[in-house]
Amino acid sequence: MNLLTNNLAEVRITYTSKVPACDRIKVRCSQDADKALRLIWPSFEHREYFYIMLLNRSNQILGFSQISMGGISGTVTDIRIIFQTAIKANCRGIILAHNHPSGNLSASEADITITRKIKEAGKLLDITLLDHMIMTESAYLSMADDNVL
Repeated sequence: MNLLTNNLAEVRITYTSKVPACDRIKVRCSQDADKALRLIWPSFEHREYFYIMLLNRSNQILGFSQISMGGISGTVTDIRIIFQTAIKANCRGIILAHNHPSGNLSASEADITITRKIKEAGKLLDITLLDHMIMTESAYLSMADDNVL
């Protein structure tokens, strides 16, 4: 290799699914999303986590990805990372989810603001934000159900 190619980074973009299309979970409502998210959620206490659920055109789950892990009172939500993940999976829709370790199910102004920004960014890419859910150990809030989206 010459000097020029030694100074170039290779970018790999991959998405691999082990689940056949016929076996993918379909999300019809926020309750379906909640059930699926609880299967993969690491913990509801001590740390705030932010996940993205990736769906195809039929609202079948293509996969999940942890976007960030924060502290007890917050986590960083980077819109670019959300859409990098969504584009890698070639998804058509996304559901956002994060937990509130405090047990409070109210959406903060920061939660609402970031949700609206993500929704607008998705429009440019033809990726629909279907919901943003706030989860606690025993319950959830759906911004779609509450007409916040």
